[in-house]
Amino acid sequence: MPTQMQAGVYSAVTHYLKAVDALGSDEAKAVVAKMRDMPIHDFFADRGFLRADGRMVHDMYLVEVKKPEESHYPWDYYKILKIIPGEEAFRPMSEGGCPLLAKP
Repeated sequence: MPTQMQAGVYSAVTHYLKAVDALGSDEAKAVVAKMRDMPIHDFFADRGFLRADGRMVHDMYLVEVKKPEESHYPWDYYKILKIIPGEEAFRPMSEGGCPLLAKP
């Protein structure tokens, strides 16, 4: 089973490749703009999107480890207690102080 880091990298690379395919180009600025326009719906993140500051916002999960008798198949370790919407899980862009957003 992939780790969270491996899954996140796979998701990011796949999103990049989808943007390149949609554009028919690998020109960096155009690809990044396309990535920001495209929603992210994959095995790693549902309802995800890439903000102007580069942050990928997606839902987060509060989980509890299952008791052994609650697991029904391999890797069935967690029960989801709450889904935290990405808009609540990540700091608002207005509070980030990202230099990418500074106006010239």
